[in-house]
Amino acid sequence: MAFLERLRTLTGFDVGQSRLDVPQRVVNEIRNQQDSAEILIGWIQLLIISLFGTLYLFAPRAEGGDFGANFVPIALGSYFLFTVVRVVLAHQRLMPNWLVILSIFIDVSLLLGIIFSFHIQYGQHPAFYLKAPTFLYLFLFIALRSLRFDARYVLFTGLVAVIGWVGMLGFAVLSDMDRMRVTRNYVDYITSDAILIGAEIDKLTVIVAVTIILALMLKRGKALLFNSVSSQTAARDLQRFFSADVARSITTSENGLSAGEGETRDVSVLLVDVRGFTGISADLPPETAIRILARYQGLVVPIIEEAGGSVDKFLGDGILATFGAVGELEHCASAALTCAERIIQVMEQEECSFMELGWPGAFSIGLAVDHGQVMVGIVGVAERLEFTVIGDPVNRTAKLEDANKTLGSRFVTSQACFLKAQRTGYVSTLPHQVRERASVAGLPEPLDLVVWPIPEDRQHVSCSMPVGGMAES
Repeated sequence: MAFLERLRTLTGFDVGQSRLDVPQRVVNEIRNQQDSAEILIGWIQLLIISLFGTLYLFAPRAEGGDFGANFVPIALGSYFLFTVVRVVLAHQRLMPNWLVILSIFIDVSLLLGIIFSFHIQYGQHPAFYLKAPTFLYLFLFIALRSLRFDARYVLFTGLVAVIGWVGMLGFAVLSDMDRMRVTRNYVDYITSDAILIGAEIDKLTVIVAVTIILALMLKRGKALLFNSVSSQTAARDLQRFFSADVARSITTSENGLSAGEGETRDVSVLLVDVRGFTGISADLPPETAIRILARYQGLVVPIIEEAGGSVDKFLGDGILATFGAVGELEHCASAALTCAERIIQVMEQEECSFMELGWPGAFSIGLAVDHGQVMVGIVGVAERLEFTVIGDPVNRTAKLEDANKTLGSRFVTSQACFLKAQRTGYVSTLPHQVRERASVAGLPEPLDLVVWPIPEDRQHVSCSMPVGGMAES
């Protein structure tokens, strides 16, 4: 039993079965790649048989081949049709293991059958076919099976080839001994129907050696394939936890990432927050709160990304985004302010949809933008890293957003950031006011601000609710 288990591991037979440490989605990805390999194998074999058939039809015939029946055209035609059917089945992912094994058996059997027919076609002793150069196509069939990255199919192909060639050798040795003899003379072997046992042992040795080498190579290659697919799958999953720019910077980094790395950049910071979310959501069913939060983030995040921003982190119901932190962004202040106004407009248009999901009343948000130099880098420890921005602009933005409550506004930015954005083409599309020397809790000095007040017509929003809409939510 231990030997059989070892053989299963060597040949890769345990893929998706005994490899319980591999997630099923990784196993599925491996199987998808193997299915794709089977398609490639089918097309290569179709190309080979097409070329072989074309050469057979149009190339000059070898002399001396009119003594017996010629089975080659029938064999090639039948194999061509079989290969076409196999390609179709491979494209439809209808190639189970038993059919792959049957296909291998047919491949090798057909080739050996064609070789066997040579002594009939040319009216020679069976030893004649042992010298046919067509024998070399066996290595092509064995090598083709390595494209699937499954050693058991390579081993099976090699085994069928060895058994088939031993059978053909045995038939030649046991046939009419009056016209055939076993010799050790190489010249006699080449110029007569004599059989050189050493030459046949060499052929079988090479078949076995090539098969084993390819199987061992696939054993090592399959381990690399599993690691690669696992890493790629994990990378795709992890990228969903980062913005596209951050994920790209991590996956394309030439050196290993470590805590403490960073650089100073001019960045615009945007903070979006839902008014009263913590208190209101406490009175809602958890699934309703999560559904509303997902809806809100699903609206805001695409706007940020389309404007060239990058979500730094989700702070519960808050969204902290940066412009110009991950990649260089020209006119980042203008992009951030334009993005903030766009978020306001979209959230106004979608306000009733939140009520339909179960939010009791107007779904209000507060926004703030500021600009300045920050440290963009990696913090944490070796086992847990985080890509983030650190600096006064981040802290000021948080304080400014909180000041919306006392200022009676829904969006606020520093006048310095506003003027910088204007110098790079920003034009506000929403009513705003300048508040000079405004006190902001948490900041040591008064600050000149630009605020976007909450319009009076937004104080009381009514929506036409479908009958039973709130109850269902």
